[in-house]
Amino acid sequence: MSKNRIRCPKCQHEQDGLVECETCGLIFARYDRFQQKQKEQDEMLLTTQQPPQKSSGRLFQAAILVIATAALTWYFSSGKPQQPAPSHNAAEQTNNATVPQPSPESLASPRSPSRPVLQNAQAPIATPGAIEHARNATVSIETPWGSGSGFFVKENYIVTNKHVVELNQEELKKIRSKVDAGRELIELEKEKIRQMRQKMQELPDGPTRKQFAIIIQQHEEELSKNLPPLEQAEKRLKALKREIQPGDIKVIMANGSEQTANTLLLSEKHDLALLSLYVNDQPFLQRPPQNTFIQQGDKVYTIGNPSGLRNTVTAGVFSSYRKRDSDGAILLQTDAPINPGNSGGPLIDEKGYVRGVNTMILLDTEGIGFAIPIETVFEEFQSALY
Repeated sequence: MSKNRIRCPKCQHEQDGLVECETCGLIFARYDRFQQKQKEQDEMLLTTQQPPQKSSGRLFQAAILVIATAALTWYFSSGKPQQPAPSHNAAEQTNNATVPQPSPESLASPRSPSRPVLQNAQAPIATPGAIEHARNATVSIETPWGSGSGFFVKENYIVTNKHVVELNQEELKKIRSKVDAGRELIELEKEKIRQMRQKMQELPDGPTRKQFAIIIQQHEEELSKNLPPLEQAEKRLKALKREIQPGDIKVIMANGSEQTANTLLLSEKHDLALLSLYVNDQPFLQRPPQNTFIQQGDKVYTIGNPSGLRNTVTAGVFSSYRKRDSDGAILLQTDAPINPGNSGGPLIDEKGYVRGVNTMILLDTEGIGFAIPIETVFEEFQSALY
């Protein structure tokens, strides 16, 4: 065989070409690469192969490690009861009348409220029937000077805001000032008409006198239109000056029936009032169980009568506890809309427990409303509610 001849490893054919077998078509370079790869795999297998007894030992150790890990996981997850994380908003209560003191931020602080901590990310929606029950326990309240909302906090007792049933003295001053100004303008107009009549009598018959007569008639017609509203305003002012009586307060139930309050108690320290109304089988809102605190991000609902739209329900979240600088009172902040007419209505949680009495909004803002904690209501009117 010549020096350049090669034998095919597959069919043993000899030839001079070094690329492809002339008989079987085998490509020599590809065959060489396959052989080299196979050799490398065999060497790697020989290097990593361990004796059977050592492999069995390692498998046994791995099994022990898996079993130990599973046992520890069971102990710390299901085998040992978990304790709920303490809330930075929750404060210790010694009795049901204690208001939570969760180190609230000041209402006067220019800082934005802290971002809500959603501790109940999988909390269910409102308990079926909770909204309907709260709506049936909420009433509309009408007085000679305005309207608002209230709700039954106990059988035959309704809580609302003091400013709903008692006119603010500053408002009374404004009304008195408007009425006095209106009366002065009326008297000036009457005097002007008298002077015009006197001047007309001095004029001879002719176009000028006729013009005066027409002008006087127009002034008298305008005066007659303005007298009745002024008289009504004066009558209303007279009613406002006297002390509010329970009979002045009309209570409209959820079913549309109208009642009159029997008694009225006003809080000296808080914007709260308590009415008594004797009705049968009237639902009332329950307080939450003792030591169950509302958390930032919890869903809340307001119920009231904004702009005369009775039984209106709005939703939002509880934002934070706040302390009012003027008197140190604790308030619940929420982004649930509290519109005019919602004052005095309930702020409830998803289970239907009443958490507070809607009381006010922050002027020139949106989504910042406040409610008085329900604990404050029972503390202020404990003689009637306990």
